[in-house]
Amino acid sequence: MGFLSRLSPSSRPRPDPKPDHCHVEIDGEPVRVTIVWNDRARRYTLRVRGSVREPVVTIPARGKLAEARDFLDRHRGWLRARLAALPDAAPIADGGTIPIRGVPVRIVHREGRGLVRIEDTGDGPCLVVTGGAEHIARRVTDYLKREARRDLEAATTRHAATLGVTVKTIRLGDPISRWGSCSSSGTIAYSWRIIMAPPEVLDYLAAHEVAHLREMNHSPRFWRHVAAICPGMEQAKTWLNRHGAALHAVGAD
Repeated sequence: MGFLSRLSPSSRPRPDPKPDHCHVEIDGEPVRVTIVWNDRARRYTLRVRGSVREPVVTIPARGKLAEARDFLDRHRGWLRARLAALPDAAPIADGGTIPIRGVPVRIVHREGRGLVRIEDTGDGPCLVVTGGAEHIARRVTDYLKREARRDLEAATTRHAATLGVTVKTIRLGDPISRWGSCSSSGTIAYSWRIIMAPPEVLDYLAAHEVAHLREMNHSPRFWRHVAAICPGMEQAKTWLNRHGAALHAVGAD
């Protein structure tokens, strides 16, 4: 009589974990590419997350790493051009310049205590940051988030009243692929980075997301709602398409 040997769940061999990155050589230098394994994807895709200047390849269901590497090799030229087109990173540091409401503002660090504030020194506006130098980036980012919330709440409330819709919650984040989103429950999420764009661009973003509470799509009827409450819609869209990547470069390494 033979014996059947059964492995307990804890003793069964586990499959090797799927790699989360690989490298592709561009101009003689290895470039790290993040791998996303997506069982719902139907094909291989390649994109660059501008805020972190990171290439990302998506592998679909039943996809293989070897096939992903071949896909990257075939699109090496596209990736080279896309990376080269990214704006230079703009660190948030003493002496650096960032846009606030579309206006370039120089960061000035001072010893002591006090709120982050904008001052006009005669050579243009400066953003004065006190405290330890190691906290400059965090304090500036916190300031931008506060200013973004104030402007976005005002614009959202105004457009919601015009369209006769109710906004339940406003949230701020730092998404990579979109400037805003709206759920059917009335929650609107924005990228705080929009505070660096001109005010009319921020106003367009708020109008766009509020209009989704009338039409949860991008149909012609939706765009008519946006145009009705934001006459400068087309110019704002063009500005974001041309300059949005530069806003994601602020604070990037």
